[in-house]
Amino acid sequence: MGIYQGEIFALITSVCWTISSLSYESAGKKIGSVPMNLIRMSMALIYISLYTLIFRGFVLPVDADFNTWLWLLLSGLVGFVIGDIMLFQSFVIIGARISMLVMSMVPPITAIMGWIILGETMTGQQIFAMMITISGIVMVLLKRKKNNSVKNKSGLSTTVVGLLLAFGGALGQAGGLVISKKGMGNYDAFAASQIRIIAGVVGYIIIISFAGLWKKTLSGLKNVSAMKAVSLGSFVGPFLGVSFSLLAIKYTTTGIAATLTSLAPIIIIFPSVIINKEKVAFMEVFGAVISVIGVALFFL
Repeated sequence: MGIYQGEIFALITSVCWTISSLSYESAGKKIGSVPMNLIRMSMALIYISLYTLIFRGFVLPVDADFNTWLWLLLSGLVGFVIGDIMLFQSFVIIGARISMLVMSMVPPITAIMGWIILGETMTGQQIFAMMITISGIVMVLLKRKKNNSVKNKSGLSTTVVGLLLAFGGALGQAGGLVISKKGMGNYDAFAASQIRIIAGVVGYIIIISFAGLWKKTLSGLKNVSAMKAVSLGSFVGPFLGVSFSLLAIKYTTTGIAATLTSLAPIIIIFPSVIINKEKVAFMEVFGAVISVIGVALFFL
């Protein structure tokens, strides 16, 4: 892969996010988002534990030192639990479309955090490429059909609370990436993912216990079609996607990795047209082209 291996891993991650998003959209509508999160994290933990047993000889990452465990557990809680819970709640209040627009701030937030916490720097061309790519993503998100947004009956679709929750989700995702890089160092990316997933499983067990959602969660396990979707999404998302994202931040700056792993709204256009028979507007295609140009600039 040469000098661009971090960027290539980040692009692969975006493909993984696209596939897992389509799977989770289907499953979440059937069993609920919080139960689905625990189930997907649990399945991902099984997948990655089998992988580490076969390829590393450990069922659990017992070879990680205390600091690695500490930072990666914190990363999992910040990204998988706190960030995702805030993002999903923002979907309810202001709708998915506006929430995802706010989430497009993840790359610059990550770049700033990486600069402050890790001392990372980016060249002028890399910053320009990041802005071009984000612009394309925003164009696509702005044009996504408004009927894809979820609004509640209380009229809170434009409240500051919803925007703050979406921004909290963006901070969670950005913080999770930066903390992961600080904690991972030269440690194995798949084992690092395993520690983050363990934090996610524990976090959702606590939330479901306090929220009294165990009955709904166990009921969801009996939904065969939902479980098929979650199984696919868990393999491609928390297992492969998260591991590739950690490989990405290992070999490139967190700002570049965050930008390239945010391309799911662009990549998802093609399967949405083929699978869901959605109509694509000119601005969505134009935004996709702009993003591709931005991505190309990273490799020049």
